[in-house]
Amino acid sequence: MKPFFSVLVVCLNPGEKLKITLQSILNQSFTDYEILIKDGLSADGSLSYARNLQDERIRILEKKDTGIYDAMNQAAEQASGKYIYFLNCGDLFYDETVLEQVAVFIKENPSKAGIYYGNIFERLTGQVVYSNPRIDAFGCYRNVPCHQACFYDRELLAAHPFQTDYRVRADYEQFLWCFFTKEIPGGANFFYREILIADYEGGGFSESKENKKRSAAEHKEITGRYMSRGQLFKYKLVLWMTLAPVRTMIAGNPKTAGIYNRLKKLLYRGR
Repeated sequence: MKPFFSVLVVCLNPGEKLKITLQSILNQSFTDYEILIKDGLSADGSLSYARNLQDERIRILEKKDTGIYDAMNQAAEQASGKYIYFLNCGDLFYDETVLEQVAVFIKENPSKAGIYYGNIFERLTGQVVYSNPRIDAFGCYRNVPCHQACFYDRELLAAHPFQTDYRVRADYEQFLWCFFTKEIPGGANFFYREILIADYEGGGFSESKENKKRSAAEHKEITGRYMSRGQLFKYKLVLWMTLAPVRTMIAGNPKTAGIYNRLKKLLYRGR
């Protein structure tokens, strides 16, 4: 019988991070899941811990890949669960009830082509990062939920895998495809609940200075694929008028992130 969730862990020489991430999954009160570790041929011996657990829910796929998004695609192709969740090495489920809460949430809102999402705790700032509870075109331009907050219907990833030409923003492109696509009647269906999904480590691949520049360039290209010139002009103007770069700096500063995220939560609730 196929599991309800596939929790996919992508890694390459993760060291002790793989151990703590696996333990946070195995501590879950809801147990109808598989763990698929996609390893890019690690040489640090980190997989020995997973093998020694001898847990039948754990599968290991050792295969060379061209980067994180290719690895995520390989993992998704091998997943057997109805709903897929990616948990990076070093990231944790926020507590032991996350999968239980999300399973209830999904069962209360059954839907074909569903994306179910919540919030994350960001370790770098020590704050909860609230996701936009209502997904619309402007929200897609401005700020989509990070993939650590999202559980995907497996069919969405099968229909449109991560586009590996994008080095930093492939998960963003995939999310926009889900929203704008005509290939799925009505597009994907988005469901939000105020659940803390992940304890997010942060400071990873996309946070380097070089990749922040790449991220901006990819954002421009991706939004140009899915949005009209009129939409793009309007959204850029709104962000300029609302001091988006200043807000980004405030959100990333541990001293001010708490105030910013509380205000964002109030704004989302008022929509």
